[in-house]
Amino acid sequence: METTAFLAGIRVFPVKSLDAHDLREAAILSTGALALDREYTLLDTQGKFVNAKRFALMQRLRSTWDHEKQILGLYDEGLAEEARFHMPTQQAALEAWLSDKFEQPVTVAQNTDGGFPDDTQAPGPTLISTATLEAVASWYPGVTVEEARRRFRANLEIGGVPAFWEDRLFAGPGEAVPFQIGDVIFRGVNPCQRCIVPTRDSFSAEASSEFAQIFRTHREAALPAWANRSRFDHFYRLAVNTCIPETEAGKWVRTGDSLALVSIE
Repeated sequence: METTAFLAGIRVFPVKSLDAHDLREAAILSTGALALDREYTLLDTQGKFVNAKRFALMQRLRSTWDHEKQILGLYDEGLAEEARFHMPTQQAALEAWLSDKFEQPVTVAQNTDGGFPDDTQAPGPTLISTATLEAVASWYPGVTVEEARRRFRANLEIGGVPAFWEDRLFAGPGEAVPFQIGDVIFRGVNPCQRCIVPTRDSFSAEASSEFAQIFRTHREAALPAWANRSRFDHFYRLAVNTCIPETEAGKWVRTGDSLALVSIE
């Protein structure tokens, strides 16, 4: 099927597990990550991530990001106004605010070279299509497309293609599928294994015990003929994990860029 795949949206998550920040363009780092994506993370006293997988509270916190001023805004439903922190100079105040919220010591770590990716073997941006998000939202009464975006937290959203088109962007184990967005070469690696986070309402953090089973049933039924079925040891997988070669560092992806499969010699 001929498609007109294009980059419809770019979302980075300046602080791991907090809210997305929408961009019109993003630079590629030497690790293959998008600049600013998960550049900051929260850590406990053992150096473990304080993230939404471990703490549902993360999903009840709302955040804003002012990149020009380097200001992180935080608030929850119980606050009358947003708490704002200048990241270069107010890290101690931010850590105190977070430690109070989590009722334990919390520190903030920063990595400008590549952030703190979920999959260190495929640290490039995750990719999903708009049509896929629309399909997944239709599986759940009351779940909107925007709520599906918030739950599955993909970096790059592709328009102009049918649902699950992105399942053609991975092959067998140890293989990678090359594709290009604008002038940036990507390699699709595998379908992303999901965790507990999508089972929760993205605002209240209330979990649905049936969410994952409903997802697996529909995902298997909707699996396209072009998908490599061997990559699905289970069907609680959505979006594509990617790698970007070091040769692409310093290039940019921009909304509106076309996407095409390519051959790499």
